[in-house]
Amino acid sequence: MVLPSTHDVALAAERRTAARLLLAHPLVTSDGPYSDTFPLIRRHADWLAQRFQQVFGYRLLVEASYARLFKAGLGPGSGHRLERPSTGTPFTPRTYAYLTLALSVLVTAPEQILLSQLVADLRAAAVDAGIEISDTGRQAERRTLAAALRQLVDWGVLAETEGHVSAVAEERGGEALLSVDRDIARAVVAGPLAQSRDGADLVRRAADPGFGGPRTYVRRRLVETPVVHLDDLTGAEREWLRTRQRRESQAFSELLGLEAEIRAEGIALVDPDGDLTDLHLPGTGTVAQAALLLAGRLVDRLRPEDAGHPAAGGRLVIGVPVPDGLLPELLDELIEEYGRRGNWRRGLLEDREGLLAAVLDFLVRMRLVAPAGPVRADGHGLPEGYEDAAPDGRSVTDVSGARGQDRTDRTGGAGGWVLLAGAARFATTVAVTSRTELSAVDNAEASAADDADPSAADHTEPSTADTADHVTQEPPR
Repeated sequence: MVLPSTHDVALAAERRTAARLLLAHPLVTSDGPYSDTFPLIRRHADWLAQRFQQVFGYRLLVEASYARLFKAGLGPGSGHRLERPSTGTPFTPRTYAYLTLALSVLVTAPEQILLSQLVADLRAAAVDAGIEISDTGRQAERRTLAAALRQLVDWGVLAETEGHVSAVAEERGGEALLSVDRDIARAVVAGPLAQSRDGADLVRRAADPGFGGPRTYVRRRLVETPVVHLDDLTGAEREWLRTRQRRESQAFSELLGLEAEIRAEGIALVDPDGDLTDLHLPGTGTVAQAALLLAGRLVDRLRPEDAGHPAAGGRLVIGVPVPDGLLPELLDELIEEYGRRGNWRRGLLEDREGLLAAVLDFLVRMRLVAPAGPVRADGHGLPEGYEDAAPDGRSVTDVSGARGQDRTDRTGGAGGWVLLAGAARFATTVAVTSRTELSAVDNAEASAADDADPSAADHTEPSTADTADHVTQEPPR
């Protein structure tokens, strides 16, 4: 066996670093927040372009000042939404409308433009497109417009030469001088706009893997979502994955440093470094903490006893229907046990329906719960003409009824929720330690550290001054 040279190891590490950055941030500029890694993308541009095209069917454009990885969508309900950085509030349809209208103006705008002129051109573009926009004199509307323009600044489409785009939200309407990068503006949109009839058609067309078929779609799904359950895939996709999952696991490890966790119900690619995701569980904040605890309670209540691998004669269980009323009941319990004596946000505690909606949204994005309804295995969300059946004579795992519903019952109109198999990975053990006990533990650890290393003069833990108890959440080992 020939061991790789030091040069080969360094080369592979550079390419992996560049590929991971592009996957997490598909638009990287030479003077943006990841400017230190941009030279690696330039250095390995040809190799990266070839690999992204071969593996995912993604096109990579690398220019002197920016790199753009044109990702494709995954179909309905699988988008990665934009959020306001200051609050974490997701963009509304109105924010997206302002964003797209601004881009339509900026692709042909002069190199410098006044903020007031940009707003005027944006409103004119809305009229031409037959889009009604509210009076931008309203405070809420001005903030929405400012959020869209701020996103363009973050992408590098706009640069604030004098003043700031946030001036548009001021009561009297402030002014700013903006520089426009038309090349980046043209590179932002990745979907097939010209061929699409409407928004829903655009989502379907963007998800079409083209000549790559099941191979390309499965790879995209694996790398773009927290977990892939088998009924997230068509028969042809399940058959392809069944015969290649070990080989694909090794390929993802080499290309992106991801580790595959293969289960009877599906596959998850785990990132040991934790920087290839926009969601973290366990995570910080009221919603993430409540989501983790709620997932654990649901698993405890609904874990099936007769589940097993079909190859060993077991029953495949991908999801379990959640009984009506159980979600608000469990959330009330968690608020009483942890929320009121912890540091959960008071506004969310007082709005339990809002908190539950936020928690469920988080769990849906993590693919740990899902609305009851049709799935991709039923043909839901497939692009026109897509081959979804496995080739004749090929064995394929039967996923009918694997979410606790018969195939004929999954109409999507009955409502309700399904707890998915991936949630079992996040079932928690919760230890509540009083302040007195926590202080004793901290003192003991500090003494041990001082004995082991005389240079360790201080040993501090995160402050618990604002909480009555210290809650430890541990994922299963």
